[in-house]
Amino acid sequence: MTPRLETPPPPPKTRHARAKARAHAKAQQRRDDEQRRLEALPVTRPHAAGIDIGGRSHWVCVGFTDGGPSDLVREFPAHTQGLHEIAAYLREHGVTSVALEATGIYWVALFELLEQQQFEVILVDPSYTRQLRGRPKTDRRDAQWIYRLHSVGLLPAAFRPAGAIATLRSYVRHRSLVVHQAGECIQRMQKSLEQMNLKLTTVLDDITGETGRRIIRAILCGTRDPAKLAKHRHPQCHHSEEEIARALEGTWREEHLFTLRAAYEAWQFHQGQLSKVDAQIAAQLRLLAPARELPPLPAKRCASGRRANDPRFDVRGALYAVLGFDLTELEGISESTALTLISEVGTDVGRFPSVKHFCSWLGLCPQVRKTGGRVKSSRTRTGAGRAATALRLAAGSLHRSRSALGAYLRRMKSRLGKAAGITAAAHKLARLVYWSLSQGVAYARQAQESYEEAQRQRERQSLEKRARRLGLDLVPRGSGGAVPAVAGVS
Repeated sequence: MTPRLETPPPPPKTRHARAKARAHAKAQQRRDDEQRRLEALPVTRPHAAGIDIGGRSHWVCVGFTDGGPSDLVREFPAHTQGLHEIAAYLREHGVTSVALEATGIYWVALFELLEQQQFEVILVDPSYTRQLRGRPKTDRRDAQWIYRLHSVGLLPAAFRPAGAIATLRSYVRHRSLVVHQAGECIQRMQKSLEQMNLKLTTVLDDITGETGRRIIRAILCGTRDPAKLAKHRHPQCHHSEEEIARALEGTWREEHLFTLRAAYEAWQFHQGQLSKVDAQIAAQLRLLAPARELPPLPAKRCASGRRANDPRFDVRGALYAVLGFDLTELEGISESTALTLISEVGTDVGRFPSVKHFCSWLGLCPQVRKTGGRVKSSRTRTGAGRAATALRLAAGSLHRSRSALGAYLRRMKSRLGKAAGITAAAHKLARLVYWSLSQGVAYARQAQESYEEAQRQRERQSLEKRARRLGLDLVPRGSGGAVPAVAGVS
């Protein structure tokens, strides 16, 4: 019996269909060429593995396979027993280096387990592990693709601090969440007061201050007379009892009183949680502090009053014991900002090859996109982390500072605009923080006058260089003699 020959599909009839088919074929050819080039790269990590993380299961690839069933790619459940099975499977195949895709928080348990069992674990940003465009996407293929990229050394590791710093970071991030939740409770209290037409927010800047707490407790205990409520005024309150009493004339509806009580009790609960997490942070900082003798910490130059959300222990002294120097000597870096930076970056910045790598990781330097010799964009990277946000807030607080950093911020804002100027000042702060941590010395403050004088000298040197290129001479004002209209031109 003669086998039937398969006939190729007929070519498209219309011109548009033929052009579309040619474009599709070219795109497919480019993808195939890219795949072949990647497969031809030399393997630099022969004992590697790639893991695609999921909420219910993890796919593990320990070797190259051309598709189809293979023991080199397996699926494991995500519970604890499954994680131990993954570790045993990796040891069975002689794996020493593992690449994980940072998917949500599902990677944390597996990452910590593999680190405890002495594997080299690399956490990878998902943007670096995307499949080739047009390729089928499944969890199995993703694990194979991660393995392929990791085996040829194309996956850079994301920064993750050491174990003790990671613990501190967890506490500090949880503290910021508790502060945010407490702020939501204050907003609900303000809403309940406004619904009863109690204008307490117009006479008090903070309703959770001493006067505000006394008045709210009295309201919840049944006091309705505005004059009696105004008697709870603190002596240092800026408004008089008459003004407070006038603001406390309202309607006492039961449903609004109930929501006020619920919000106030929730706020008190979060204050208790803040005290607990502050105790944990202080204990963790004591564990990080090495046993050494340090000179006494000098008093703060510009001691400001304590704010409501500041940590309830001596953060400056605790960080001084950990670092060996006072990081808050840097203008704009408060105790809370310094605590955030140390919890996010750690005390050892040696994992960043240079200060440029450090600022790039923070997202405070321009991300240049250039093609064909033209710069398409030079904006900073979006999605900056907590450390970059803290540095931007610190830079923004320097607007009225009579220091070199304050003068630099004002010059950058006038030149680049407010947002870009703050980013430039935050970049400068990041460089100073890097050098302080790498050298282990405190920042030496520079006066505004010396900075402005140095800036004038740089501008003068630049003008002299431009004048020499044009064949001109610069004559300082008041040097005597008449100044020609065009000096240096015959």
